[in-house]
Amino acid sequence: MRIKIGGKPNFADPTEIAPPLSEKAYRELRSDILRGRIEPGSKLKIEELQRRYRYSSSPLREALSRLAAEQIVTADERRGFRAARVSLADLHDITRFRIALETSAFRESIVHGTDEWEAGIISALHRFEAIGNALPRESRSLDDVWIERHKNFHIALIAACGSSRMLAACSAMFDHSQRYRNLWARRRSAPRNAGAEHRRLLDAALRRDTTTGMAILSEHIQKTADQVSRFLS
Repeated sequence: MRIKIGGKPNFADPTEIAPPLSEKAYRELRSDILRGRIEPGSKLKIEELQRRYRYSSSPLREALSRLAAEQIVTADERRGFRAARVSLADLHDITRFRIALETSAFRESIVHGTDEWEAGIISALHRFEAIGNALPRESRSLDDVWIERHKNFHIALIAACGSSRMLAACSAMFDHSQRYRNLWARRRSAPRNAGAEHRRLLDAALRRDTTTGMAILSEHIQKTADQVSRFLS
């Protein structure tokens, strides 16, 4: 939209438009649950959420409904909302589904990926490794930027799969897995070093080796899940 101010045209920057309150409430609440700042099973009372996030009840209820649809929150008509509980069965279900989806998307990306896809993976891994080198090893896996760049690398691997639905599902499963990793990372005695596995994933992608790439990715996801499973047990 063009608006004249003082006789001169001025173009509004759409990036400066603030998101609706319900969207902001959704993002903040979602982040706190996934990062473990809200414990699994915690009751999410509207009055307490209003005090914590400084939003009215309407955007908070809308945010909770969206999170319930994503299974990050559970809803009960009589008892209200709770942060979703965690369990070994749920972790195993997430892991199986994630491996099936992500390895399939990786295979399709290796087959159909372009030079730009390869460059995107290289760039994503470089940025991920850079933040990892800049942070203390014992605490970096809880850092929001580290987590974001880790996810960006995994999404870059499958970015050429050709299915927006598959990408969205992989993104959602990564977030569900990340919630379990965060709970484990807060209590573990030593961090897991998966840097070599990420490099092997990049190498397999660049060699266009679907068999090796899918095997490495499946093992990579399962290894972390196995460690988290031992913590939950």
